[in-house]
Amino acid sequence: MTLLVTFHWGFHLAAFLLGFGMGWIAVVHRARPVPRYLMRWLSALALVVVGVSLARLVPGRYGYWLDLALVMFAVYLVGCAIGSWLRDRVVSRHVPQA
Repeated sequence: MTLLVTFHWGFHLAAFLLGFGMGWIAVVHRARPVPRYLMRWLSALALVVVGVSLARLVPGRYGYWLDLALVMFAVYLVGCAIGSWLRDRVVSRHVPQA
């Protein structure tokens, strides 16, 4: 895991910055929400992929790529959360109470 962070720090930084930008933009995005059945299916798929990674069922280069993709996705989600939180704090207009 340390190898993933130290060797691929540039990719992690890029994933964070991309997530930060998408989080900043996503606050003002007005699209239809994801249907509940699709959200459950994607959550189950994510749990299966994380389980496969933790169980080390994928050997060699492809297992390394799977671990790298999962770490980069986690960094991307952290960037999204920080970007949307920061946009809410900086740009939102709060009406003062009378």
